[in-house]
Amino acid sequence: MNRRLSRTALTIVVIVVLLTAAIFYGAYHLLKKTQPFALGEHCLIRTPAGSLDLDIDQAEVAATIAAVAARRGLPERALQIAYITAIQESKLANLPYGDRDSVGVFQQRPSQGWGTVEQLQDPVYATRKFFAALEKVKHYRTMPLHEAAQAVQRSADGSAYAEHEPSAKILSAAFTGRVPKAVHCWYPPPSKPPKPQAEAARKQLVRALGTDAMAKRGWLVAAWYVTHAQKYGLRQVSYDGVSWTAASGHDGWLKDTKADHAVEVA
Repeated sequence: MNRRLSRTALTIVVIVVLLTAAIFYGAYHLLKKTQPFALGEHCLIRTPAGSLDLDIDQAEVAATIAAVAARRGLPERALQIAYITAIQESKLANLPYGDRDSVGVFQQRPSQGWGTVEQLQDPVYATRKFFAALEKVKHYRTMPLHEAAQAVQRSADGSAYAEHEPSAKILSAAFTGRVPKAVHCWYPPPSKPPKPQAEAARKQLVRALGTDAMAKRGWLVAAWYVTHAQKYGLRQVSYDGVSWTAASGHDGWLKDTKADHAVEVA
């Protein structure tokens, strides 16, 4: 009888161990799957060329650079040059400090005629200045990306820009809208949801992109709104049969039969 009880106890122990292992395995893989968003505020950039995980501030800057490039009618290659520069110089952050008197996304120096400190900490202004300088570089459309970046920045080590080319190509594909539904963000809901500031968001977008491109650049516009949704209290962005919502941002773009061919925000 004791042997029978021992076998029963052993069986129960084995079953408990197996169940515990199964639960642990499932929880581990669920956490792994959602890891980019388990850490807090994030944006996921996903294209056929690869994926990038950005914080929301970085994604805002990336979207703004793309909008300014579109307004100037620049090729995607120019945007990639801007991205490798911004990644190397500031990691896509609007820094209030830098080497010597450098500030901003591109670490431009007021003492070198780029503008005032206040101007250079405005990503729209700083990006316009960068592209204005890039357009003066002969053959920038055909030379290697890192050489074009160095021609603008005159950095101490221009070769460092080259390592960021894969990331720049992912960002340009996503933020130009060439790859639809490539950008979505997630952030914890505020305890007291703010009143949506859709008109303020639109005005800021128009400042970067201009009015003429608004209707022509649907996915660029949609991506810009998603990256700025937290800042302006936007709860939903809809376009071309799909919608992103702040409440379930980690799910990305979901089918929405009410979404038409104009970007709508709420």
